[in-house]
Amino acid sequence: SVAPAIALSTPIEIRLPLMWIALLYGRVSMSLAATTGVHSHVEAIKYLMAGADVVMSTSALLQQGPPFLSRLVADVSGWMYRKGYTSVSQLRGSMSQQAISDSSAFVRGNYIRVLESYKGGTN
Repeated sequence: SVAPAIALSTPIEIRLPLMWIALLYGRVSMSLAATTGVHSHVEAIKYLMAGADVVMSTSALLQQGPPFLSRLVADVSGWMYRKGYTSVSQLRGSMSQQAISDSSAFVRGNYIRVLESYKGGTN
């Protein structure tokens, strides 16, 4: 018997979890973990700015091997340096709903982005 292929995440999958992390940040007294779609520093930074405490990247690690981790850390560090951030805690939650002055516009905008990214099945 042949084992079924495992579907790995892709960067486009971050939209919905990114929105929920941004909505929950500062409203719950627990750590928030981003667990899908992290294939580069871009997705990791988006999750951190939304409010994630940790970012997991199993799919990219499986696809690219251990060197991916060094690149990810270097790229996040480089981006933070260029933007003037001195720590991850300084950027964490900076783009959450709590940090945005018009929170209803935040929710509407994210809802529209999620709808626009939906690709209906052909079943």
